[in-house]
Amino acid sequence: MGETTNTTNATTEKAPKKSWFKGIKSEFKKIIWPDKEYLGKQAIAVLSVTIVLGIVIYVLDYAIELGLKFLL
Repeated sequence: MGETTNTTNATTEKAPKKSWFKGIKSEFKKIIWPDKEYLGKQAIAVLSVTIVLGIVIYVLDYAIELGLKFLL
């Protein structure tokens, strides 16, 4: 229980930079990039949701403004 050993911890040792770059390169090879069709559909979806939410926020803001003017 109180014994200590003189083994080095693997997490405290720094890996050489060359192996780090090799690791990054191998991880980039695992990435599956989207094709143009999928990317186009996702872009249209993002733009549509953005426009709809912008309109909803505008309408709510206008309604709140009218309500405050009526109260004041």
